[in-house]
Amino acid sequence: MNKEFVMRGQTASDFEEVLNFSGYKPGYAYRMVEFSLWPSLVGVAQEQEMTGTVTAAKTAEDPENPNFNNEGLIAVAFGAIRNDLLQSGEVYSVVNDTFLITQNLILKVKDTKSGSPAPVNWQCRFVAEKMTGPEEAVANYKQFTISDD
Repeated sequence: MNKEFVMRGQTASDFEEVLNFSGYKPGYAYRMVEFSLWPSLVGVAQEQEMTGTVTAAKTAEDPENPNFNNEGLIAVAFGAIRNDLLQSGEVYSVVNDTFLITQNLILKVKDTKSGSPAPVNWQCRFVAEKMTGPEEAVANYKQFTISDD
């Protein structure tokens, strides 16, 4: 089994995507180790601010106002591309790389710059983790209770 893989795409601003783990292999869980955003508008006069969240819950976490008390919140990212050369760009992300993923996730992104919202490019990197039977039961139960709220 490949230990590391990437999911990536482009999502319209203020929309959600399901990160599908239907190919889940018994005895394995996945840890997210990276969540990155990249603008879809790159040009001299273009500016874009982007936020994104990844959750293990039934509903997406608001990317503009993430609640870190939500135990299903796995990752948050912010990125900005400025047309001012003195302030060329910022990128921040926080990933809970201890959360063992066994079910689908919800990704939501938003272009927070005023004007016409643009789509946001995103990338998530995951690592496969072998689990014992009891570890698998605990991980499945934890994610089930989070997504069942």
